[in-house]
Amino acid sequence: MNIAIVTGASSGMGKEFAIQLAPILHKTDEIWLVARRKDSLEELVINIEELLKERTDKSGKKTRVRAIPVDITDDVQLSHFAELLMIQNAGISVLINCAGVGTYGAFENLSRDETAQMVRLNVLALTQMTKFCLPYMRRGSAIIQVASGAAFLPQRDFAVYAASKAYVYYFGKALGKEMKNKGINVTVVCPGPVDTPFLSHAYGRYCQISMIKKLTMVKPESVVRKALKDCKKKKAVSIYGIPMKLLYGLTRGLIR
Repeated sequence: MNIAIVTGASSGMGKEFAIQLAPILHKTDEIWLVARRKDSLEELVINIEELLKERTDKSGKKTRVRAIPVDITDDVQLSHFAELLMIQNAGISVLINCAGVGTYGAFENLSRDETAQMVRLNVLALTQMTKFCLPYMRRGSAIIQVASGAAFLPQRDFAVYAASKAYVYYFGKALGKEMKNKGINVTVVCPGPVDTPFLSHAYGRYCQISMIKKLTMVKPESVVRKALKDCKKKKAVSIYGIPMKLLYGLTRGLIR
């Protein structure tokens, strides 16, 4: 059995990745949608199955979409997910690590829980998920690690989030080099502000978002569409939009 996995699939960018990925996976038996919220996942499964209703392969089989409710920051639940992979012994064609969280504010004003949550989800859980999935990936498989334009430079009042996304950027780039000879492509996605529920969670109130970020905000559909195209082209980094490309160009000497 051949599967694709999307973490953070219940909303935002993860949800959009699942929606756009499903119709283009012609040799994938199942798509596993991973997130904490079971109800949201099951609703998304229904929506995607509607999109796939007309698409069948020559044998009449349809790609199955499964909701896998897992809190990937919970060691016990993550271990159960690893056991599921082992039991299924499936080949993983695509892994999209999209689960992430951010909280805006000066570091000294954030609670220990808020800072720990960002590190656990953005850094540790992403690393562990990649580690668990990699043995089931073969030549031609792909990994998409969703970082952020925040990875390019330190950000005041977003210190932990920006640092965690810098980790995702560096980890993804290095892993891509390690996996090159094995034929496993790794693409790091670095969007700027994206119009998703992440923003309301991170900033609390919309008015706290800077005018620059409001002006450069983009739709998740566009970011995901380009990310999937760049992944297919085996690009190491995917950046959508002129503002983010300019920022990346200005700072690339610092992050090589």
